[in-house]
Amino acid sequence: MDAQGRGRAGDIDPADQWVLNPDTGEYELRLPPSAAQSPVPGPRGAAPAAAPDREVPPQRRRRSAPEEPPPGRAGRRRPAKKKSRGKRVLLWTGGTMAFVVLAGGTAGYLYLQHLNDNIQSVADDGASTGGFQKDKAINILLIGTDKRTGSGNEGYGDTGSAGHADTTILLHVSKDRSNATALSIPRDLIVDVPDCPTTQEDGTQKVIRGTTGVRFNTSLGQDGRTPSCTMRTVTELTGVTPDNFMVADFNAVKTLTSAVGGVEVCLAKDIDDPDSHLKLPAGEHTVEGEQALAFVRTRHSVGFGGDLSRIQIQQQFLSALMRKLKSNDTLTSPSKMLKLAEAGTEALTVDSQLDSIGKLKDLGLELGKLNTKNLTFTTVPVVDNPAEKVKATVVLKEGPAQQVFDMVANDVSFTEVKQKEKKEAAAVSARLKGERSEPSEVRVRVMNGGAPAGSAQQELAYLQTDAGVTKSENAGNAPADLSRTTLEYAPDQADQARALAEILGLSGAAMKPGESVTNSQGLPTMTLTLGKDFKGAGVKINAAAGKTPEGVEKSTADKVECAK
Repeated sequence: MDAQGRGRAGDIDPADQWVLNPDTGEYELRLPPSAAQSPVPGPRGAAPAAAPDREVPPQRRRRSAPEEPPPGRAGRRRPAKKKSRGKRVLLWTGGTMAFVVLAGGTAGYLYLQHLNDNIQSVADDGASTGGFQKDKAINILLIGTDKRTGSGNEGYGDTGSAGHADTTILLHVSKDRSNATALSIPRDLIVDVPDCPTTQEDGTQKVIRGTTGVRFNTSLGQDGRTPSCTMRTVTELTGVTPDNFMVADFNAVKTLTSAVGGVEVCLAKDIDDPDSHLKLPAGEHTVEGEQALAFVRTRHSVGFGGDLSRIQIQQQFLSALMRKLKSNDTLTSPSKMLKLAEAGTEALTVDSQLDSIGKLKDLGLELGKLNTKNLTFTTVPVVDNPAEKVKATVVLKEGPAQQVFDMVANDVSFTEVKQKEKKEAAAVSARLKGERSEPSEVRVRVMNGGAPAGSAQQELAYLQTDAGVTKSENAGNAPADLSRTTLEYAPDQADQARALAEILGLSGAAMKPGESVTNSQGLPTMTLTLGKDFKGAGVKINAAAGKTPEGVEKSTADKVECAK
């Protein structure tokens, strides 16, 4: 989609009309005395003639200047109560900062209904969960396409291409909003692209046949595939179904960096890359526009010169942009905020579940709760494709990759979040400390919820023969597969649950207070569901936050790093 081809609201900078009121923390429409109408979003008191369906923000009463008290008499007007700076920053952050992805991102959502007209949406074709929810973990698929449409992009080559999923990040935000993980998916990763039901321009549906053993980036653009197909491919790869997707082309990084006045980056060495047009000496620099795009596209001059090296420099750039968006300089500038709103909505294509300012604002409020030190950037663990003599593609590094996918699926943080750890420690203490029943008094049914076939029977045999849990039985397969083993129990079974948790090595997080069910004898019993983390009968089960799988590199958005 050509981001530059979308309509702008006139030639007058909207920041000249909308001004932040420090007393209320809100933006107000201010007009010069001679002005008869406001260019954004339309004439006061009437819908714009050129766009009758466009919604108009409610008019605001202009405040007259306070009267001066008579000489010698103290003014009695009570000063307006100001919002705390913390609340104002939260308002600005939540309302403006969703997330920014390289070559495609979002930022700057204010309560301006006219921005709805900027937003382009594409059907999710049933590939999503139906949209993010405020009381659950959030998974957003961020896609940067290399499609060369848009003004100023003619010089990048491959002009007629339908584009690919050139930069893809699965952003996972924890349920309690204390941490997030931005998982980069290499474009040259060999994957299976599934069959993709796809909505055509005329509204009809067509199933685009899947294919095996192809580059991940072919999941978009090629053979008529839309972002919903990339979403299905990610689900097939990771086991995580995204809630929403966001897509943008080359212009996004140019317009967004210019809107915030540039982003500070660091180079550990001189770079002169004729392919990306980046030429900068070692040291710290502020880049924006074309130079920012050149920075994030360079790869031959950093690391090993491949796409994995480019991913690292992209992650460093995104960290810097996140810090800039969170900075007080951006949050307290009405001009920058409004430019971000225009740039973000014009650069963005979203799924049909996220196609309004209101929905984007709600997402921004959730993401605005994050602290950059708890936003972890990492990449799907991969190795060179052993089937190739000339290394051009990569394949999953199976063990570590599955661990990373499981951590995302199970809402496990890649960083140690102190606040979260304290809450978890309290929960663990409450669940694991206390009286324990004798093993012979523990009633539990065992189900297989993702472990290898036969695991439930093997674990049952261990419990009955070696652990003394004789009142146990096999309940077959669970309705759905789980990545982590869980134990669900009723409040009056807590002593039994603690006893079984000690035997199995379950953490407090694996214990799920809930309801009991009845066993084959009609007696109340707990339910033990063996997940993919089950390692064998009698083997202790344990999982902890903050422990990254061996060999997996990560960085956090609060740290300044220099590209090497």
